[in-house]
Amino acid sequence: MRSIFFTLLFFVFALGMDAQELNCVVTVNSDQVSQTNQQIFKTLERSLNDFVNKNKWTNRVYKTNERVNAQMFITITEYESNRFKGTLQIQSSRPVFNTSYETPIFNYKDNNLSFEYLEFQPLIFNENVFESNLISVVSFYVYIILGLDADTFALEGGTEYFRTAQKIVTQAQGSNSPGWSQSSDRSRFELVDNLLSNTYREYRVAMYNYHRKGLDILSDNNSTGKQVIAGTMKLFETMIKRRPNAFLVTTFFDAKSDEIRNIFSDGPKVDIVQLKETLNNIAPLYSSTWNEIKF
Repeated sequence: MRSIFFTLLFFVFALGMDAQELNCVVTVNSDQVSQTNQQIFKTLERSLNDFVNKNKWTNRVYKTNERVNAQMFITITEYESNRFKGTLQIQSSRPVFNTSYETPIFNYKDNNLSFEYLEFQPLIFNENVFESNLISVVSFYVYIILGLDADTFALEGGTEYFRTAQKIVTQAQGSNSPGWSQSSDRSRFELVDNLLSNTYREYRVAMYNYHRKGLDILSDNNSTGKQVIAGTMKLFETMIKRRPNAFLVTTFFDAKSDEIRNIFSDGPKVDIVQLKETLNNIAPLYSSTWNEIKF
């Protein structure tokens, strides 16, 4: 009996060592809405935090220290009769090997957030059914976050998560809610379609090379790490020759521009002249940031 007790105790303890996939803070800001009763926004925020962090999104077993750090900032701009409109800012990061530094992976703003929500309405995700636009939008970005994180640890490691995100898009398109349409510019459809397309494969190769072969070795071999990261920029140059103004290039540098400037402004030198020429070619909107890279 004693051995059975300790076996059960060990099993319960082992279960406690595992965790869901995300460590995500969801914030709902209603400052732009003239609503005296703020309780519904607080309830929505609590419900979304539980939904994102307590739901089991994959079949993988995550330890607590493996959870993906992320933030979702929902800004409500319109509210009437349980109908909400606003924006959703998504950010995610992951630790760099042998350091205390968290590198930004995804920094993206979705301007087409529109949904209906009743206070205390249960939020339940079913990948085979469209439940509500709120559930679909948030779940879509959960899988984008998980997929991009996985891509930084293994070449095209996030494919299964992107496939699920694509499935969410397909189901949501029938709802006629904004942000899902194939014809819309910078839509959720376009984001996941590009991630899974061979036309933009260099992006996913770059995500792996930049993080696993570059950033993760900087603490042990700063010079080699920088050379790999500089070489990774050439992948984007190849991609934009084929697809100018590629959506994924914008999403990469929205997250990485400051980091790249900091990496190449300190320590062992690389060919800064060539690097800055490449950066200005592939991400000209950040030319002022590239000009801050010092010799």
